[in-house]
Amino acid sequence: MNPDRILALREWIAEASLAGGAETALLKGLCERLIAEGVPLQRASTGLDTLHPVLEGRRFIWQRATGEAHAAEYTREQAASTEEKWTTSPFEYLWRTKQTMLRRRLEGANALDEFSILPELAAEGATDYLVLRHPLGGHIAIGTTDAVYSSWTTDRAGGFSPDDVAAIDSVARALSITIVTITTGRMAEMLVETYLGRDAGKRVLRGAIERGVAQPIRTAVWFSDLRGFTRIADTIEPAQLVPFLNDYAGALVAAVHAQKGQVLKFIGDGILAIFPIDERTAEAACTAALDAAADAFARVEALNRRRTAAGLPVTRPYIGLSIGEAFYGNIGSVDRLDFTVVGPAVNEASRIGGMCRSVDQDLLVSQDFAGAAGAAASRLVSVGRYALRGIKQPQELFTIDPGAAMPLVP
Repeated sequence: MNPDRILALREWIAEASLAGGAETALLKGLCERLIAEGVPLQRASTGLDTLHPVLEGRRFIWQRATGEAHAAEYTREQAASTEEKWTTSPFEYLWRTKQTMLRRRLEGANALDEFSILPELAAEGATDYLVLRHPLGGHIAIGTTDAVYSSWTTDRAGGFSPDDVAAIDSVARALSITIVTITTGRMAEMLVETYLGRDAGKRVLRGAIERGVAQPIRTAVWFSDLRGFTRIADTIEPAQLVPFLNDYAGALVAAVHAQKGQVLKFIGDGILAIFPIDERTAEAACTAALDAAADAFARVEALNRRRTAAGLPVTRPYIGLSIGEAFYGNIGSVDRLDFTVVGPAVNEASRIGGMCRSVDQDLLVSQDFAGAAGAAASRLVSVGRYALRGIKQPQELFTIDPGAAMPLVP
């Protein structure tokens, strides 16, 4: 394959990347073009680790037999359980030795027990296996990932020619740069959504980053914390505290997200979330918040059964709901901003949540919330009129009517 054709392929990779092509489309397009240039590819893969709290990494695999490329994600839990597979892989060998290329012929009497993948490839008819490591330097390195790895196989008798190997190595370098660029962008999106919340993360990536700029919104507000958390935190082993919080946060956040709510902040054992009134009505937002609360209590009950069976401490959430005006945007100092929500409705939800202990209820809602809930207000019953700290006027609070039929929330 002459240098001009290799350069043309590298140009194609750059143009496809700038056009927003996905990794699978780029790998498929490159493999098809290499075959058209006479490089006898049978299978190819590339990928790298990610900075994601759940995902360990993503790989992209193309096979000539299907003509398609697909993404394969592996989680941190899976990575831990497949340690042996990693330690017997050619990728680990290149990582450990810091070499940039490994090639193994799979024809004839060549030994296939060096790496666990070799017998599998030979069984598929592969005759030659090429693995490349393209190191990442300086700020390009992602977390602990210091290189992009790729693998290439052929089933042609005699394997790859020297020109084939040179062509693959050259275009794989360009592909690696593109994979890093796309992955970095995806990681930025995942990280801001994970740490700021789904909607807040999207707004920040769209440019909502100016300090002091906040949008007035009308929203239902959720504030929850955990019953007896201080006592539990003082009595359990320190190593159990974070898993304890994660278990209950997982249940509550899943319930909020299921109703298209936005989780904005974790404050110790507390959670602040909103159900904005934008494309939905105030009644729909209140109904979604109540459905999320019902779902959260159901999820916590199931969680408590599992934790009790395991001999672990259990609790339940207190949830306060309000509705009203708030400001949604960047708040903080010049060098440390928080994209969050503030305002009377937020203060009210916090105070109402704090009242749950005093009136021995798991959930309380404001009188404005009950008034805006429409048909869902039939689930509520008054618990009396109360003065709330920091709130000018006493107000009537409501909780779930024990006799009311609650919806089945998926």
